[in-house]
Amino acid sequence: MTSTLESYMNRMVNVVTGDGRVIVGLLKGFDQLINLVIEDAHERCYSETDGVLITPLGLYIIRGENVAIIGEIDEELDKRVDLENVKAAPLAPIWVPQ
Repeated sequence: MTSTLESYMNRMVNVVTGDGRVIVGLLKGFDQLINLVIEDAHERCYSETDGVLITPLGLYIIRGENVAIIGEIDEELDKRVDLENVKAAPLAPIWVPQ
């Protein structure tokens, strides 16, 4: 897994957490436990009635135990998406923290 994350360094990534949050930002670091450091992070909150709400987070750390999915974002394609008109159900948590 860490060799894959190396290729994402200093690139825009999309992280889906176990509690259903969607965090987007520049991957600046990680460790062997997949704890992530994301720069210029923001959360995208989806709604079935409104557009996507963007909440700025700044420099953000995501604990590895809460990372469900991580992937690189095509920045050019992402810039063309009109998030104000995207309507989708929020993601449900995929696991319950114990």
